[in-house]
Amino acid sequence: MKNNQEIKINQTARDLLNQLSALLRTSQVHDTGNEAVISGIDRLVSIVNELIDNQGTVRLILRGEYFYLNDLRIRYSLEHLLNFDFLIREFKKLELGSVIFMSNVSHEDIKTFIGAFISSSFSQKPFDAVEKKMSAVQSVAVERLMKIAETGSLDPRKMVRKTYFNAVTYSAGIIRKIQAGEKVSLKTAKRIVASVVDQIVEEEQLLLGMTAIRDYDEYTYHHSVNVSILSVALGQRLGLNHKMLTDLGMMAMFHDIGKINVPNEILNKPSSFNDDEWKIIKKHPFWGAKALLNLRKTDEFSVKAAIVAFEHHLNYDLSGYPKIRRRFELDLFSRIISVADWYDAITSARVYTRNPLSPDKALAVMLENSGTRLDPLLLKFFINMVGIFPIGTIVMLNTNELGFVSGTNQLFLKRPKITIIIDRDGYRVVGTMVDLTEKDEKGEYIRTIIKTVNPAKYKMTIAKYLM
Repeated sequence: MKNNQEIKINQTARDLLNQLSALLRTSQVHDTGNEAVISGIDRLVSIVNELIDNQGTVRLILRGEYFYLNDLRIRYSLEHLLNFDFLIREFKKLELGSVIFMSNVSHEDIKTFIGAFISSSFSQKPFDAVEKKMSAVQSVAVERLMKIAETGSLDPRKMVRKTYFNAVTYSAGIIRKIQAGEKVSLKTAKRIVASVVDQIVEEEQLLLGMTAIRDYDEYTYHHSVNVSILSVALGQRLGLNHKMLTDLGMMAMFHDIGKINVPNEILNKPSSFNDDEWKIIKKHPFWGAKALLNLRKTDEFSVKAAIVAFEHHLNYDLSGYPKIRRRFELDLFSRIISVADWYDAITSARVYTRNPLSPDKALAVMLENSGTRLDPLLLKFFINMVGIFPIGTIVMLNTNELGFVSGTNQLFLKRPKITIIIDRDGYRVVGTMVDLTEKDEKGEYIRTIIKTVNPAKYKMTIAKYLM
């Protein structure tokens, strides 16, 4: 009986989250007098009041990457993932941890809450703004978001930078150890990747921003770390648990380990590979699988890591390399890492790719290969994660300002957050962040992207701003 009741409560809680997500999306586009908004509010009122009749006080709580209704974690299926993911980002943006419905709510109560939710997103102190606007509503209260792990006085940006460069240093060190034939411990890798997983949960945008740092001289090490971060972030969007995310991040960090067997004169060749050189390059997935199986005693992790290293260039339709005799389904981790690997590789300046693609053009190329070389569903989630204009993209605005994308917007993918670095008069400025969803008093957007820009044209190093 208890299980049946929990199932029913969980279903109603899912309806609550789905309806709140849909209502917020609609309200960000239309005003509160719109028929779709009015009916959405009425539907939410009905769901909330049904829960209150059964439960009494209802607390909707965000903890980490999960919502709870009172003490019950709200479980959801893949089809609802985008709605839940959107709502999690919106709660975090407002620093909103809990919404408490203390008694039956009215249409006006929910209308006030939705209005407070949307208008406060542009505030310097968003939670304080929401709390102030909700103070007149007796039936609804809000509480500030509590971090899973308190960081004390440490600056989150400094913590993210430290984690990123610790990972790059480790990546360089472990490759040198393997090349020298020394024994390698994976404890450090696990600790570093666990930090990445924790920070993806808490500071996803900051950590994704670090992947835009490209170092031509140390491409191999940065690439391994970038693929690890992008893979973990994508896995988190898919609902993988902490252990799975840690394993995924470690496997991503070692996915290209087979390249240690490729001669440096080939790996660092400044021109295109000839046929013989390509034959050698195409052996690195096999060499990687072999190296990982020899890295430590054979166990579940080393076997799966070897599988991922072997499969990451096979392509979704198995048209890649190494050539295989029988068809089979690629491992989920292999498909995730393939998407992350593609994106970072074609947006990075390497010895043989001096002119990398801009992030938006890279996504266009990846979409052309959706369903053939890349898993179409995972690619859809990836684009939703990084946005049409990924972090690090240099853009020109209609105001004649130049800036780079420093934050994405899950609802309006074409309207991310921009950090201005050259003002409308052509002067370099200390970066000021603006939100492209912000409108003027006439209801028109203040700024709009008109084109992306090659940073080399303006002699820019994006890492300077991201760091």
